[in-house]
Amino acid sequence: MADQCSTSGGGCGCGGNVTFDGTSAEYRRRLWLVIAINGLMFLVELVGGALAGSRALQADALDFLGDTLTYGISLAVIGKSLKVRSTAALFKGLSLFLMGLWVAGSTLYSFFVLNTPQAPVMGAIGFLALSANLLSVLLLMRYKDGDANVRSVWLCSRNDAVGNVAVMAAAGLVWLTGTPWPDLVVALAMAALFTHSATRILKQALAEWRHEHAHSHSAS
Repeated sequence: MADQCSTSGGGCGCGGNVTFDGTSAEYRRRLWLVIAINGLMFLVELVGGALAGSRALQADALDFLGDTLTYGISLAVIGKSLKVRSTAALFKGLSLFLMGLWVAGSTLYSFFVLNTPQAPVMGAIGFLALSANLLSVLLLMRYKDGDANVRSVWLCSRNDAVGNVAVMAAAGLVWLTGTPWPDLVVALAMAALFTHSATRILKQALAEWRHEHAHSHSAS
């Protein structure tokens, strides 16, 4: 079946053991739906983050935007050569890493000027975002094991759901403490999550790129 992994082995794909590469009509349809969900939630959290004065919500909105763009790249390179797909995954991993650095830097920069966020708005939008990301995770669950291009989509969706739970927890703590500290801590934790996942994506994509490069040289 087209939806199944084309080779045996786990989902790492490192060392050239490439599994599912996204060449499935059902996967494409689900990815389009996830792209639409992420694009809509970027707009919702962008406005909500500004209204609530929440750095964590603004960081999550940026994540939604990044996912919308990178999922589009994932869709565009489906069916391409391993070299093209691994190069796209390298680009996405680097983008995710830079996003993490930006979130960390902007959070630290604004530390002394932020007012206490509005906890009810944070919680409500965080719950809405969590629902959207859980739907995305369920849509992509059966495709979590694959090459670096496919796996990067899964990792981003999983990270988003984790981040939304953290935003909701921060909203509760902001309400209890009356301080912006929980919001700032969650924003920094999300930045760390971005960079950790980016490292994993970059490692797998680089291994696949090197394998394809060595294979092309040996075949020539």
